[in-house]
Amino acid sequence: MKRTAQVFALLVLGAAVVQGQSQAPATALPTVDQVLEKYITALGGRAAIEKITSRTGKGTIEIPDAAMSGTIELFEKAPDKSGVLVDLGGMQIREGFDGTVAWEDNPQTGMREKAGLELADARRSSAFNPELRMKALYGTMTVRGRERVGTRDAIVVDAVPADGSPTTFFFDAENGLMIRTDTSRTGPEGQLQIQAFMEDYRVVDGINMPHTVRQVTPQFTMVIRITEVKHNVTLDDKMFKKPGL
Repeated sequence: MKRTAQVFALLVLGAAVVQGQSQAPATALPTVDQVLEKYITALGGRAAIEKITSRTGKGTIEIPDAAMSGTIELFEKAPDKSGVLVDLGGMQIREGFDGTVAWEDNPQTGMREKAGLELADARRSSAFNPELRMKALYGTMTVRGRERVGTRDAIVVDAVPADGSPTTFFFDAENGLMIRTDTSRTGPEGQLQIQAFMEDYRVVDGINMPHTVRQVTPQFTMVIRITEVKHNVTLDDKMFKKPGL
């Protein structure tokens, strides 16, 4: 899902010129608006997306390098509330954003509130149906070029928000779907570089969604496989609030 979709990479794009003679021109790049509209269409279309106002998801999570596995539950509600519960062999990690306060509770740091860049990233990643308001979430978006992602040709878009971390998006040049993101996240231990790959797209209630997300960092790789998605379920606002508030 969208919370698990974030990454960055370097693209080298060049045009060679032979002395006195130019090579055949490269395929023209689409505009940002064209890329985003194609993405919305690939997901199911604006009308279908706008019908969804909440979402829950369940799945499995695996960290092969650490020989750890467990379960994950995701909760999202329009316009800007999100929550996640991860259970790794009895070790529980919880995160939430209630529209104002972002918080995390895990065995290493205990309960804490997020601030600064971390809060800005949490607020932006909690935006429901972000594909419909990408240009509002990121003040500057630029098509940088093309790059291969696995066996796919991708259009690369650099996005810089007013607050928070820049993100590079990779959209499948043929079908328009987002297949990779590059970004960084700020935490108690500093910046963490994250490269996420969105795979195994399936249609649920008219919405095309990735059911496998691989998050690759310099320290570990994490694989999330979604096994259940429900839309327009009733979610109490209290479930997104920091416990004790």
